[in-house]
Amino acid sequence: MSVKKEVCRKVLTGERALFQSRNLRIYDTVFADGESPLKESSDIELIDSMFKWKYPLWYCENIKVKNCTWFEGARAGVWYTDNISIADSNIDAPKNFRRCKAVTLKNVSIPNAAETLWSCDGVDIESVTAKGDYFAMNSQNMTVSDFNLYGNYPFDGAKNVVVRNSKLLSKDAFWNSENITVYDSFISGEYLGWNAKNLTFINCTVESLQGLCYIDNLVMKNCKLINTTLAFEYSTVDADISGTVDSVLNPSGGIIRADKITKLIIQKDKVDPDKTKIICRQESVDDNCECKISCTKKSVG
Repeated sequence: MSVKKEVCRKVLTGERALFQSRNLRIYDTVFADGESPLKESSDIELIDSMFKWKYPLWYCENIKVKNCTWFEGARAGVWYTDNISIADSNIDAPKNFRRCKAVTLKNVSIPNAAETLWSCDGVDIESVTAKGDYFAMNSQNMTVSDFNLYGNYPFDGAKNVVVRNSKLLSKDAFWNSENITVYDSFISGEYLGWNAKNLTFINCTVESLQGLCYIDNLVMKNCKLINTTLAFEYSTVDADISGTVDSVLNPSGGIIRADKITKLIIQKDKVDPDKTKIICRQESVDDNCECKISCTKKSVG
């Protein structure tokens, strides 16, 4: 393997300052005003450097970044780029990562993450904090761990995603998604998971107004639903809930187990009650059904 050439302690300006570079190690360098400084480059290492202008890494390959900073002006920073890893860095610019493949983010802060990670394939996120709407829309084949998100509509249209030990403060998370599994996480936000297919939560805590509706094959194992109302409408569900569910509305089918359901609403003109089995480990406070439903109540222990 050839030795990388070095760019050190430079302030680079002008459009395409290092256009089509190959086999470079860049450190302590500032990419100041000038679009697309590293467009169409490959086999690049970036260390302790800064981007201050738009489109720094487009159509690139084999990029390794450590302890670098994207300032707000470095918008749309990484597009159409394959095999990029970023560690210990700050990205204060929106619309980053678009149509990229093989993206790794570790110990990264993205405080301005609007429209970030769109239509990417093969994404590994670890110890990342992001704030912004529409995170990871239409991306696929993702692994996510120790992720903190503050923003609405994340993972809309995403496919084949595994999330672990994360916190999502987000309205409308996982809409239109497919094959999503979430472990040991906390999610708070209205209308969680609508129109999803194969959505699974294991050991999770959820707080959601009218969440978990219109889902084809919703699975919940050992989950808590706190302040979650009008849940499961038109969903096919296999749910095991620890504690109380405040209200359930018109599930399409399956089985729901909970300690207690405070309000159960089953309307026979909307759904077939025979397709859903309800198991309450304690007695429900209020059954508000327009029809009879199979409801088994059994003591705990």
